[in-house]
Amino acid sequence: MSEEAGKKKKYSADSIQALEGMEHVRMRPSMYIGDVGPRGLHHLVYEVVDNSIDEAMGGHCDTISVVINEDNSITTKDNGRGIPVDMHKKEGISALEVVMTKIGAGGKFDKDSYKVSGGLHGVGVSVVNALSDSLKATVYRDGKIWEQEYERGKALYPVKSVGETTERGTMVTFHPDDQIFEQTIEYSYETLSNRMRELSFLNKGVTISIMDKRQKDPESETGYVGETFYSDEGLKEFVTFLDGNREQLIQNIISIEGEKNGIPVEVAMVYNTSYTENLHSYVNNINTHEGGTHLSGFRRGLTTTLKKYADSSGMLDKLKFEVQGDDFREGLTAIVSVKVAEPQFEGQTKTKLGNREVSSAVSQAVSEMLTDYLEEHPDDAKTIVQKVILAAQARHAATKAREMVQRKTVMSIGGLPGKLSDCSEQDPTLCEVFLVEGDSAGGTAKQGRDRNFQAILPLRGKILNVEKAMPHRVFENEEIKNIYTALGVTIGTEEDSKALNLEKLRYHKVVIMCDADVDGSHIETLILTFFYRYMRELIEGGHVYIATPPLYLVKKGTKKQYAWDEKERDAIADSYNGNVSIQRYKGLGEMNAEQLWDTTMNPEFRTLRQVSIENATEADRIFSMLMGDEVPPRREFIEKNAVYANIDA
Repeated sequence: MSEEAGKKKKYSADSIQALEGMEHVRMRPSMYIGDVGPRGLHHLVYEVVDNSIDEAMGGHCDTISVVINEDNSITTKDNGRGIPVDMHKKEGISALEVVMTKIGAGGKFDKDSYKVSGGLHGVGVSVVNALSDSLKATVYRDGKIWEQEYERGKALYPVKSVGETTERGTMVTFHPDDQIFEQTIEYSYETLSNRMRELSFLNKGVTISIMDKRQKDPESETGYVGETFYSDEGLKEFVTFLDGNREQLIQNIISIEGEKNGIPVEVAMVYNTSYTENLHSYVNNINTHEGGTHLSGFRRGLTTTLKKYADSSGMLDKLKFEVQGDDFREGLTAIVSVKVAEPQFEGQTKTKLGNREVSSAVSQAVSEMLTDYLEEHPDDAKTIVQKVILAAQARHAATKAREMVQRKTVMSIGGLPGKLSDCSEQDPTLCEVFLVEGDSAGGTAKQGRDRNFQAILPLRGKILNVEKAMPHRVFENEEIKNIYTALGVTIGTEEDSKALNLEKLRYHKVVIMCDADVDGSHIETLILTFFYRYMRELIEGGHVYIATPPLYLVKKGTKKQYAWDEKERDAIADSYNGNVSIQRYKGLGEMNAEQLWDTTMNPEFRTLRQVSIENATEADRIFSMLMGDEVPPRREFIEKNAVYANIDA
């Protein structure tokens, strides 16, 4: 190796480039981490872990650990090369301090250090430092332990050596600043755990562990709640995990891993008997919710290759109409992961890949993978084409059913569902509609509402389980037709027959209001499953909410208070010094109109939970599990997540 090449390969202080100052971060945190609510809070952890993942992607690290400490501080540790600690020529301070205190500083901007790197915007650990009231960095490098502590982004002392070691790697402990994260600084173990699992599938061969020191578990080795994730086969295992609650159409997972036009491409896919399409795409470990060029490349490669095979097989000869792209993707679960040196992101949430060169790379890779597979597995090929033909026939039927819904939707006000009690306000941004189970609760809600801006749509019984229904059955269902018509949205574009047009959305708040019991929870889940599968844009736009009616009314004399759970009920009863009467509400119909308004509908006092999709793959897995045929995983989920659960299934 030449001296010049040796210099390029070496990861040292000179690899770190400081791009700009970080004074802005504390003043405008949302510019850097999206928001200062729970999402931004968890993003801090992802930024630090991304640095370790970058080391793993470069082949320098194979073990990463995350610990949620008792005080909601986070400790991450890896066995990578350790952040350089030698003097940075330009800045005149240790490279570690540059990385931790200068925004945009890091090896990610030096192409010789990292070919590709994760992290949504590459803002790095310096932003985490700025938004933490305390942070401690410990580096194990060159036989020594190096350390530096910071307060709200400022170093408390120069980097110092505090001992010797045979280890190597970086450890960071930070505590989010409650001056910034005013809503909460409490981490969700489940949210972090789901992301660590996802990262282990996306980076096979890397062991990623998470432990929560706030929750004890006597049965675990550590004595705390925790999990360790490791994947040998990467995306193949990811697809198996996601499709665990669905019935497979073919037994094999079709997969490819390689490089096309200098772009690493990894794809895994399988067909199941469901009627939904589940595509998940990643760029440098980032979940690209809005898709982009890699996803369009995948779709093109899949459609052209399968259509070519289906045409040559003669199986489409008797079909009286053209097969479309949607038909090839019904019942498909697929994950597309690409690594791009300089990703360009577009879209509202900066999660849509714009690099044009990626499209043809993925399309070619998928085309080659599928061609080989179809030739080698003729029985599977025949099964897939038969599924495509069935999907085309169902789509044809669904188009007619959807046109009926559309006609009803675009009609004048007279075309609104008869059961809808509309509001008088004309500005959709000020309007809200409550989807209420049953006529009885609907009647109470109608009396209790503010008719200026609140509309009520009662739903009869349990709506259709769309997870198990063919698309035309969905559009033929009376309750679902009423939801489409009441909301005023239109369905289908030339590119995507299921796409939702929200331009004519009549209410910007769609509130699901069900009884606070097991039946109510089931209806809630059925409605959410319908929204997730057929109106996802509504959820992504932040329009879907769940009302939280109280479970108890605690009374003593003239004093009364509502309680939303048993803990709250007992606390109120204690504060009244006993001799209280407690009313348990079994359903919304048991409340009078005034009580329903006071507790659940009045914007001044109510609690609405906004529905969001933090992790699309996890949402997909949970909906398929809750609404599928498998009872044991559903039972386990309910037992773990429902406070009130009478399980007889």
